[in-house]
Amino acid sequence: MIEKKINYNNTINVVLVAVIQKGQEEHLVKEYLDELQFLAETAGAVTVKTFTQKLDHPDSRTFVGKGKLQEIKDFILRKQVDLVIFDDELTGSQISNIEKELKVTTIDRSDLILDIFASRAQTAQAKVQVELAQYQYILPRLKGMWKHLERQGAGIGSRGPGETEIETDRRIVKDKISLLRKRLAEIDKQAFTQRKDRGEFIRVALVGYTNVGKSTIMNLLSKSDVFAENKLFATLDTTTRKVVLGHTPFLLSDTVGFIRKLPHHLIESFKSTLDEVREADILLHVVDISHPKYEEQIAVVNKTLQELKSFDKPIIILFNKMDQYEKNTFDQWLPEEVKEQLLAELKERWQIQTNGHCVFISATQKTNIRELRQVVLNQVRELYQSKYPYKAEFFY
Repeated sequence: MIEKKINYNNTINVVLVAVIQKGQEEHLVKEYLDELQFLAETAGAVTVKTFTQKLDHPDSRTFVGKGKLQEIKDFILRKQVDLVIFDDELTGSQISNIEKELKVTTIDRSDLILDIFASRAQTAQAKVQVELAQYQYILPRLKGMWKHLERQGAGIGSRGPGETEIETDRRIVKDKISLLRKRLAEIDKQAFTQRKDRGEFIRVALVGYTNVGKSTIMNLLSKSDVFAENKLFATLDTTTRKVVLGHTPFLLSDTVGFIRKLPHHLIESFKSTLDEVREADILLHVVDISHPKYEEQIAVVNKTLQELKSFDKPIIILFNKMDQYEKNTFDQWLPEEVKEQLLAELKERWQIQTNGHCVFISATQKTNIRELRQVVLNQVRELYQSKYPYKAEFFY
């Protein structure tokens, strides 16, 4: 699609860069960098060093100051570095200025996420969604980033008198965005029709931060074989399966994971995929309780659900990876009764906060799955009684 394309087929060495701006907490920026490192690993890269700098506001030319840029340059000269990744969005001119100084390809967090999404897209819908997001990302950066686009499709041979190459490129991108939006609208219409044809079934959607185990839980509940991997954004395309628990059928959907600082153009492009969340009757919010910042991840997901106007639905929180949580939290010499007391206090706290709508499980170890199935079944049956009472009597 464009000249500047990162190839992650072979392992590459990267350095990560972030600015701690005025009012930002340093520990939070470091958490973002940890997540950025995981994103880089997902793309097949190895992080060799991270750089941070405290600034009141990013430098308009190079995002970081001259001294920090020189420090990064000196490191690159000493080590084999193939790529520099900034944790915040860069303008086209900033990318151009940084690359001129460092002599190394430079991208930002959004560009990295887009590249991962592009590699993960399987269906026509996901591919169109990603391509649309890529062009929306490119458009405001054309002047600084790209020498020219491949001359394909609309705009070829239509350059007016005195029109510059960048203006032609901009028109090509705008035309491409228009075409992709039309194509996506057609796909969305087909998907909407398919969802309408599913009949009068209660719909349940798995939501949560990326890499919390949604696909594994989907496989457990539906006895299907949905792709699950310990990488960010393993699932892009929504998968829906018919599930029957205790003679009660319902539809279960697995959705794309959420993440902090997700590019807004990606959210816009994936609105149709997120319709599964909007149209669901029940949400199963999967949480990786073994993650040190799992409560912040819960907050990110809740905020996204509020933006999707889906936070008022019945929500059951599934605290997954309890086996890993216990391994990370408790010393092997800790008396069993003390451990049990601490676990009881943890569960009691969340039972209170969720009004009893939570379950503690380990999907990989299949721990407490029977309780999970029962909790989901109870909620599904309750909704059948209110939405389709004439069908509910047949499901007992």
